[in-house]
Amino acid sequence: MKHTYNTGIIGNCNFLAHINKNTNVDWLCWPQFDSTFVFGGLLDTQKGGEFSIRPEGDYESEQYYLENTNVLITDITIKDGGRYRITDFAPRFQEHQRYFKPLMLVRKVEVLEGAPRIRVKCEPVSDYGAVKLDVNRGSNHIQYLGGEEKIRLTTNIPISYVFDHQSFVLTENKYLVLTYGEPLEKPLSSTVEWFLRETAHYWRTWIKHSSISGFYQEYVIRSALALKIHQYEDTGAIIAASTTSLPESPGSGRTWDYRYCWLRDTHYVISALSHIGHFEELERYFNYVTDISFADDERYQPLYGITGKKELTERILELDGYEGNKPVRIGNQAAEHIQNDIYGQVMISVLPLYTDHRFIFDERKDSTKWLDYLLSKVERTIDEKDAGIWEFRNMANIHCYTNLFQWAGACAAEKMARTINNPDLIKRAIALKNRAATHIENCYDPVRKVYTNAVGSPYLDASTLQLIMMNYLDPHSQRAKDHLIALEKELKTESGLFYRYLHADDFGKPKTTFLVCAFWYIEALACVGRLEDAVREFENIVQHSNHLQLFSEDVAEEDGSQWGNFPQAYSHVGLMNAAYRIAMKLDKPIFLQNNGSDLNETKI
Repeated sequence: MKHTYNTGIIGNCNFLAHINKNTNVDWLCWPQFDSTFVFGGLLDTQKGGEFSIRPEGDYESEQYYLENTNVLITDITIKDGGRYRITDFAPRFQEHQRYFKPLMLVRKVEVLEGAPRIRVKCEPVSDYGAVKLDVNRGSNHIQYLGGEEKIRLTTNIPISYVFDHQSFVLTENKYLVLTYGEPLEKPLSSTVEWFLRETAHYWRTWIKHSSISGFYQEYVIRSALALKIHQYEDTGAIIAASTTSLPESPGSGRTWDYRYCWLRDTHYVISALSHIGHFEELERYFNYVTDISFADDERYQPLYGITGKKELTERILELDGYEGNKPVRIGNQAAEHIQNDIYGQVMISVLPLYTDHRFIFDERKDSTKWLDYLLSKVERTIDEKDAGIWEFRNMANIHCYTNLFQWAGACAAEKMARTINNPDLIKRAIALKNRAATHIENCYDPVRKVYTNAVGSPYLDASTLQLIMMNYLDPHSQRAKDHLIALEKELKTESGLFYRYLHADDFGKPKTTFLVCAFWYIEALACVGRLEDAVREFENIVQHSNHLQLFSEDVAEEDGSQWGNFPQAYSHVGLMNAAYRIAMKLDKPIFLQNNGSDLNETKI
């Protein structure tokens, strides 16, 4: 049976929650993305707490988003009669010239038909389920104590019913507002309706101000909305996923904590934000990367906490795991790895300062210092073995992908050095570009007409698709076309899914495909002129979403099951960039609004 994730996500750029089709809040971390879960049933149904609004008896569930918003609706139809609707959202809108985005989960319950009997259960936990909170009842609220801050449930449901988990007949609209720290002190029903109205308006306005082509527009809109709430607005960081330890495949042991910001994603995220014309989010993310850069005198880590935290010590929790898959990890040991493509990634991210007129010149006043600083990092690492994009834990190589991004970073540095007319920096950038190209060419296999994953290695890797997209290989050249054919022959499945690689790594051979690689493949097809193939493969791949057009990290070749952390921002970024690439090639973009320049078209 095909496995899909039965949750939708809501968020307000301050927190993110997963709501199951069965009405339970399966995942919610407070106060930050990488904090302990308050509800963690996704990883342990016993220790993870619960926040559900379930009927008595058997029922069917339908879940969907309020159009063009991150407001989630779950309709419950009871088999013995009666229907009701739950509207879940995280308030977000402008107030007093700033965004109102409290640590507040809002649930509205309304009757659709009959007199449904329901039961509300709210049992938050702390310290990843190790601490069961003390429950205190008030006149119109329940307070949960014992964590770092007070958690409070304010509701117009009789408190005794909630406190005792007693079922009752739903006859009118009911509201439940769960808060962390600051409680809701305003009138309940009118405030919730106001928050809902303003939040829906905010999201719809945000979409109206997006540049989104007509090619699979509905999917791109959902991906853009999903990506948006993966940004921690306070610092600008964008996390890879809001979850931890969802396995890449059953029993694999590949269970990682993805609630952090990977610098390797920088180029792709910036491209996606630029394509939809959202400069504000792009600038916040750029400022986060800049802050990390100036705070780190030696090396970049592959990933950082959402506040720039370096210490991400990996440890294992005593939890059952998703569908029994262990270990459950928090923290990520990959922060200790050597991953040298990220210097080029950061260099490329700086390029818009010199090519995009939305940035003002005053912000470029430290150009010489900045370029010298980044070039020095590339110079120190360009000949060094590293863990590569896939962060092999015990396998170091001179990786083709790493040197590709060092090459691209050096190209960007040369452009910037010419802009500020600094001959010394130009000379250094050109030298680095040539050294990186030498390493890349040492990966070329003339017999198979393909670039391998590393110098002296026979293995192929989907990351080398980027040789075409980054314009290292002329997309119209025979070498680019041959390279693509060789990769698809070995790594592509019949359904168009794409493996990262097929050789054994620290955990054996991969058993599932990595979804973003399929979107890279689609982009590469469009680049070399195989547009019909690109459209066909895109239409195949988008079928691998769940019921809400949300995509996982990994997909099983055998049955199309979703695995890995979910939803995966990387997958949604891949979809957005692939759709944009196809739309540009079709040359029939139908824009909702075009208010941004394209960073990806700034030739490196």
